[in-house]
Amino acid sequence: MKNDAHFDIALRFEIEDLYGRYIRCLDSGTYDDWPDFFTEECVYKVQPRENYDRGLPLATLAFESRGMLKDRVYGITQTLFHQPYYQRHLVSGLIVTGQEGDRIRCEANYLVIRTRRHELSDILNAGRYYDTLVRTRDGLRFAEKVCVFDSELIPNSIIYPI
Repeated sequence: MKNDAHFDIALRFEIEDLYGRYIRCLDSGTYDDWPDFFTEECVYKVQPRENYDRGLPLATLAFESRGMLKDRVYGITQTLFHQPYYQRHLVSGLIVTGQEGDRIRCEANYLVIRTRRHELSDILNAGRYYDTLVRTRDGLRFAEKVCVFDSELIPNSIIYPI
C-alpha cells in the first residue's frame, strides 16, 4: 500500500461514497440496483467467521458473477415467500488495507438491524466486510465482497443482501 501520509484523500471519499450508496440501496430495498455495485466477474459471500479464519470455503451464500447476483434479486423480489422486513446497515471502522495496481482492499465493520412490522427491531447479522474494489469506467465497483459474520447462530434464512 502507498505510504499513509501520501494516501489520496479524494480516493478515500470515493470509497466512503461507494459504501454509503451501497447500504442506501440495501436499506431502501432497491435490490434491482444491487448488482450494479459489482463488476461482471465478482465474488459475493456471506461466510461464518470460523470458516473464514480457518481458510475453509463453506459459505452461507456464495455468488461468483453479477449474473448470479441478478438471479438472487429475482428470487428475492419474485419467488421467495417470507415475512417482509426492513434492514438498517451500520458501517464503521472503514480502512484501506492495501492497493496494488487497480485493486484496492478495504475492511469495515457492519451491523444489520432487522425490523418486521409490529415487532421490535433485532440484530440480524454483525461482522466485518473484506472487500476488493476496482475502478471501472462507471467508478469504483466491488470485485469481491466477503461478509464475515461473527455469530455462530444466524436466522434460518438470510433473504436480503448483507
